[in-house]
Amino acid sequence: MSNEHLVRPGSKVKLREADAEDTGRYRHKDEAEGDLEQTRSELIRLQELLFAEDKHGLLIILQAMDTGGKDGAIRHVMYGVNPQGCAVTSFKTPTQEELDHDYLWRVHKATPAKGMIGIFNRSYYEDVLIVRVHGLVPEKVWRQRYDQINVYERFLSENGTKILKFYLHISKDEQKRRLQERLDEPDKRWKFALTDLDERRRWDEYMRAYEDVLNRTSTEWAPWYLVPANAKWYRNLVVARAAVKGLRDLDMRYPEPKFDPTQVVIPD
Repeated sequence: MSNEHLVRPGSKVKLREADAEDTGRYRHKDEAEGDLEQTRSELIRLQELLFAEDKHGLLIILQAMDTGGKDGAIRHVMYGVNPQGCAVTSFKTPTQEELDHDYLWRVHKATPAKGMIGIFNRSYYEDVLIVRVHGLVPEKVWRQRYDQINVYERFLSENGTKILKFYLHISKDEQKRRLQERLDEPDKRWKFALTDLDERRRWDEYMRAYEDVLNRTSTEWAPWYLVPANAKWYRNLVVARAAVKGLRDLDMRYPEPKFDPTQVVIPD
């Protein structure tokens, strides 16, 4: 399943042809629950191994349109993972201090240390998404950022950070349903913002921007996954399995003790 949704380097993604309703070989949520639980158990085991070996970090990047399910994916996929070994960073509108630096400045200090899982809820990709759609910088500026990002991610990869990137793809109809749900349910209204409607009006522009992101920045060292996300349970399973595969690929080992355990006597 992980490779099924992988955006292979050099491919040409057309989001209008991507089925946000896809649930793979599963027909219902009940059929996938056992597999998700098993995958999460393996993720918990591998996260402990990652922490113990202390040689690599895992960076998970989540991008989506509003209501796309970034928060839900974090909550359900990372359920049970030791919070001491996992950190979530949400990137909001840049502060003035951040704007006075290059666009990657605020990001680098949040990348995971060795032994840690770091999750970016949105990321530096906003600098080729919202910045592009709203014309916040000239086209010449944002176009050169694709190559800059590829170089930056390669630098992270070559210095011990495993990078996995997920675009959670929902349909426009599903977004409308979720926005209406936020309006209708009092305990969800706090999530609704009028600016969400302004962004929705730019849907087609965002789809073109996401296509360029997926096609120009999915690399061997930092691949994108195009995740069908209308079915939340399938979204969770795809992300969890890709995270497990990414950690397995590190071929980790528990460190050997610096002493002979057979010679240790624990006093009474």
